[in-house]
Amino acid sequence: MMPPELPPLPALTRAESEVVDAYLEVVDLLARINPARGHDTYRGLRAAQGLVSKAARLRDALTLMHERGESQVHASTLARALRVLDGERRVALVGLPGAGPEGEPG
Repeated sequence: MMPPELPPLPALTRAESEVVDAYLEVVDLLARINPARGHDTYRGLRAAQGLVSKAARLRDALTLMHERGESQVHASTLARALRVLDGERRVALVGLPGAGPEGEPG
C-alpha cells in the first residue's frame, strides 16, 4: 500500500523557498535544544552550536528577499508550504510536551 500523496508545494520564489527551508532548520534545532524534551546535554549542545549558522542562513534568505524587492510576506502561501513540509509537527516540538491551549497539561 502506497502512502497518501502529499499536496504539491505552492509556487514560491527561490528566496521564499530558502526562507521556508532555513526556518524549518532553525525550528528543528530549537526542538533538539528544548530542555523539556531533551535526553542529554550533548545533543542540545550540538544543536545550539548549529543554530548560529542556520539562523544566519535564515537572515540571509530574508535579506535577499528584501534586496530583490520582495517586501511582502505572503503568509498564507508560506503557511501552506510549511504544512506540506510537516511544519506543524516540527514547530510543536519546540513547545512544552502535553501543553494544552492554556498552557495546562493535557
